[in-house]
Amino acid sequence: MPFVNLNSKHFTPEEKTAVLNALAAMEAALTPKLSALTPQERMLYGSVNEQNKLVINKVNDFYDTQSSLASPDVDWVEFKKDFDSRSFLQGLLMRLDNLKIGLDSSKILHDWDNYQAALTDYDYTKYKVASGMGGFEAKVSELKQFFKGGGPATSQPDSGPKSE
Repeated sequence: MPFVNLNSKHFTPEEKTAVLNALAAMEAALTPKLSALTPQERMLYGSVNEQNKLVINKVNDFYDTQSSLASPDVDWVEFKKDFDSRSFLQGLLMRLDNLKIGLDSSKILHDWDNYQAALTDYDYTKYKVASGMGGFEAKVSELKQFFKGGGPATSQPDSGPKSE
């Protein structure tokens, strides 16, 4: 039984170039603004949890609507720049997360398609060896190292290589 391609959406060379160029442009635009925190710094500065973000948002709202109540000890110009940057970065992260989910899902389907085709090819190769057709023995020998046990190759999800 032939395997079914789960993902037939392939990139043309021009599409690959366009995506890589867009990614390079994005990296060039973002890299000067990025920070690389150590694990210790992530622990220290990463304590602004969701509850604390609500505090930030509320203080920002008060500053926007009742700036006469704002502390003179805060550099409000810097506060607003930080607020704008964090909002911008949060939006970027959400969009990138969605792209990553789509990229991961597409790759999983292409991996599955390749694996099913490889199993079909391995079964064909074993058939040719069993039929006495020369030239296939070395291929079977090379491929069987990836299979445990002695069961037939399977195309069931979540099953690893099993045939020999």
